[in-house]
Amino acid sequence: MMASSTDSALYDKVVRVTKVYLGPAADRFISRQVQNHLHKPPQELLTSDLVKLIDWIRVSVALLTDDTDLIEEYTARLEQLTVSTPESGKNGP
Repeated sequence: MMASSTDSALYDKVVRVTKVYLGPAADRFISRQVQNHLHKPPQELLTSDLVKLIDWIRVSVALLTDDTDLIEEYTARLEQLTVSTPESGKNGP
């Protein structure tokens, strides 16, 4: 299945939020999380994938920092994408 621009837009939003916390490593970090844990190309990311992705991100970032407030802030911002991107839900089940 070919990824739509909506899917790519969601991936881009996740990367944009992540850049605030991980800087230039954000794109590579998110790409690897999607590929390794969701077993799909990053451009095929769907809103329905975000809950699982956020769980993996929480675990991965916890390995990098003990700052639980930072982790919660970051994942809360990602969770906002699950409600602020209703158009990507059209591609889900």
